[in-house]
Order: sequence, then structure tokens, then C-alpha cells
Amino acid sequence: MIRSLFEQRPLDAAVADAESATLEFDGARAWLRSVLVGPVEPLGAEVWVLDATLEQIVLVRHPRRGLVPPGGEVEPGECPRDGAARELAEETGLRPRVLERPAAVAVRSFAPGLPKTLSLSYAAIGDLEQPLIAEDGQPAAWMRLDQGWENCFPDDVLRIRQYVKFLRSGSSAW
Repeated sequence: MIRSLFEQRPLDAAVADAESATLEFDGARAWLRSVLVGPVEPLGAEVWVLDATLEQIVLVRHPRRGLVPPGGEVEPGECPRDGAARELAEETGLRPRVLERPAAVAVRSFAPGLPKTLSLSYAAIGDLEQPLIAEDGQPAAWMRLDQGWENCFPDDVLRIRQYVKFLRSGSSAW
């Protein structure tokens, strides 16, 4: 399929980030390669903002999805990393440095009836003292990682904990 540079640049960035992600879920890399032959649904991107001790994470209460990391749909022409950082700032007021290596790549549908799409998760280290400035109707808060939380993606808690375990192992993801 022939795409404009405006369309191709974000897809190239998504492929590169998917390939370099620390964790892969749902066969996301193979799924992405298989769908690149046609139109691709809007990508999803989020940021797992962790505190310096890796014991807490910033979550946003989404009206339909429950407690989720800040994130959302990547806008046309926007690279996933930029979309994740934009969503983080919009939903929490935070602008920490996003770690170079993506935390995870997954395939998911963000609502019943919506098609599956690629979702990239990035990570950042945030300051517990910095105030969270939430969007209207979507309160944001720090949540302990040793507690569970309700959301429409029940595997998220375990996936994020798996990533934190990877960071604690002294990996080069920092």
C-alpha cells in the first residue's frame, strides 16, 4: 500500500518502537507486520509513570475503562512516543522524560465493537511531589503497584509489574 510521508513516518516509528520494546504481548510484532499491507487503525500509546522507587504508578480514572495509565489515540501524523507524551501532559500535567526504550507493545481493542490496534507503552520516572493536573472527569492519582486496580484490561497490572521487575534487575532500560 502506498502511503504519504505524513502517514508513513508514524507507522515507521511504531514499527521501530514495537521491535525495540522491552516486553511483547499478544503477538503484537507479528500482528503489526500482518496489518501493514492495508490501512492501519489509529494507534494507541500510553506512559507508565513510575516513582523513583518503582513502587507507585500514575493512573487516570477513565469513564469507561476504569483506572488506566495516561494515554490515548495517536493523532494522524504523530509518532506514538509523541502521542503518549502529549496524552500524559493533557491528562496529568506531567512532562517527565520518557525513557528511550519502549516498555511494552500489545494488541488491543479499546472498546467493545472497535477493531484491534497496536498499543505502545512507554515509561517515565515521575516526581511524587509534583502536583497532578487532571482533565475534567478523569481524575489522576498515584497508586501503589503492590495493590491491584480495576480496569478493562485485567492483565495490565501484571504486565506493568513484570516491567518493573525488569527495571529492578538492573537492565539498561533506564
